[in-house]
Amino acid sequence: MPTVVSATPSPLPRSDAPSRHRRATIALACVGVFVSYLPVVGVSVALPVIQRALDASTAGLQWITVAFILPTAALLLTCGMIGDLYGRKKAYLAGLALFCLGCLVCLTADGVVQVCTGQAFAGLGTAALLPSTLALISEVCPDPRRRARTIALWTASLGLGLTLGPLCNGVIVEHAAWRWIFLPSLLVGVVTAVVAAAVLTESRATRERHLDLPGQLLAIVGITALVYGVIEGGSSGWSSAGAVTAFVVAAAALPAFVVVELRSPCPMLDMRLFRSPAFSGAALVMAVTLFAQVGLVFALSEYFGLVHHASTWEIGLRLVALNGFTVVLGPLVGRLMNRTSPRLLLVTGLVVGAIGALCVTFFEASTGTGTAALVIAVLGIGIALAMAPITTIAMDSLPHRLAGTAGAANSALRQIGSALGPAVFGVVLTQRTLDTLPAHLAGSGLSPAGQGEVLGVVSHVGIQAGAFLRLDSAEATGRAQAAYGAGFTDALHTCAVIGGVGMLVAAVIAFALTGTRRRPGTD
Repeated sequence: MPTVVSATPSPLPRSDAPSRHRRATIALACVGVFVSYLPVVGVSVALPVIQRALDASTAGLQWITVAFILPTAALLLTCGMIGDLYGRKKAYLAGLALFCLGCLVCLTADGVVQVCTGQAFAGLGTAALLPSTLALISEVCPDPRRRARTIALWTASLGLGLTLGPLCNGVIVEHAAWRWIFLPSLLVGVVTAVVAAAVLTESRATRERHLDLPGQLLAIVGITALVYGVIEGGSSGWSSAGAVTAFVVAAAALPAFVVVELRSPCPMLDMRLFRSPAFSGAALVMAVTLFAQVGLVFALSEYFGLVHHASTWEIGLRLVALNGFTVVLGPLVGRLMNRTSPRLLLVTGLVVGAIGALCVTFFEASTGTGTAALVIAVLGIGIALAMAPITTIAMDSLPHRLAGTAGAANSALRQIGSALGPAVFGVVLTQRTLDTLPAHLAGSGLSPAGQGEVLGVVSHVGIQAGAFLRLDSAEATGRAQAAYGAGFTDALHTCAVIGGVGMLVAAVIAFALTGTRRRPGTD
C-alpha cells in the first residue's frame, strides 16, 4: 500500500497574502524560472565550441541538449505532486540545489558523458522548480486578472533566461574555456536559494494525495525510450536493434501509463484534467510549440556555427530576437489578456510564428545577418504572443486546488516537446545533409576523388566535420565548403517546414479546442 500523506492547509490564505509577501513570492518565482532556462539555449549556441573541444558526434551533441530536458519532462509531474504534498518551498529549494549541483558537474567536465550527467542533474532541479514556481504564483494570486499579469511576467522571465543565456555564454567563450558558461547559472542559483530560504513561506495542497510510483516509472521509461529511439534511429539507422527496441518499449509503456493513471486512486497525472477542452488544447499546443521553438533553436545554432562560422557570441546575438520579444512584449501581452481573448492572442501568435518559421526556407548559405535577424524577429514575436496565453488558459481552465498538478502537467508537456525538438531536428539535419550533399558536390566542380574524400569525412566523422574541411588546395577547399553549406541549408529548410507546419497545426488545435471567446473575470 502506498504511503498516504495528509496535506495541511497553507499557513497563509491566498486572499490574505500581504502585498509585500506577494511581491517577494512572485519575484522569486520569476527568478526561479529564469535560472531554469538559462542553460537551454545558452548551451545550444555553444555546441559548435563544445563539439570541437570534446570531439563530439551529432548524437553526442543531441544528448547534451536532451540530457537536460529529458529528466525535466519525465519528473515534472512527480515533482509537482511532491510540492503539493511536502511543500512548494521545499520543492523550490531542492530544485535550486540540484540545479546548482548539475552546473558544478558541468563546470568540471572533461568529456561528453560528464557534461550529460551535469545536464541531467540540472534538469532534475528544473523539474522541481517549474511546477513549484507556478504553484507559488497561484497561491498568492487567486484573482484571475492579477494571475494573468503575473503569468505574463513569469513567461517573460523564462524568455529572459533564454535570451541572456546565449549572449552571456558568447562573451564567456570568447575569453575563457567553454566550461565556464555554467558558472553564471551556478552563482545565480546559489544566491536565489539563500534569499528564498529566508523569504518564502511554506504552502501545500489542501487535499489528501500520495506518490504514484507505478505511473512515475512508466512515464520515465516511456518518455526516455521515445527520445532515445529518435536519436538512435538517426545515428544508427531506424532498423537498428537499439532504435527498434526503444520504440517497442515506448509503445508499450506510454499506453500502460494512461491505463494506470485512469485506475489509480491518486494519479500523478489525473486524466480527468483533459476533460476540459481548454486544458487539453493548451497542453497539446504547448508541446507542439516548444517542439518547434527548441528544435529551430538547435538547427539555427548549428547553421550559424557550421555554415556561417559564427562565434558563440555572434550566434547568441542572431538568436536574441527569438526569445527576446517574450521579455519585451511580456507586460503588454499580460494587459492584452485582460482586454481581449487569450485564445485569440494564442492563435494569432502561432500563425505569426509559423510564418516566421516558414520564412527560414528562404535562407541560403550566403544569407546576410540582417535578413536572418528579420526572419527570426517575426518568429520571436509570434512566440511572445503565444507563450503567456498558453499557460494562462491551462491554469485558468482548472480550479485552484489543482494548481500544482495543472502547472506540472503544463510544464511536463512543454518539456516533452522541448526534448523531442532537438532529437528530431538533429536527425533531420544529419539525414538531409547526407542525402543532398552528393548532388551539390557533383555540381561543385570538384574531382571525383575530392568528392569521395568529402563524403567520407562527413559520413564517418559527422556532419559537423564538413564545416572544417581542408583539401589539397584552397580552391578545392572553397568548393567543398560551398557544397557542404548548400547541403546543410537544404536540411535547415526541411527543419523550417516541420516547425512552421507544426505551429500552423497548433493554431488550428487552439482555435478548435479553446475557442475565441473573451475569458471571464472570475473563476
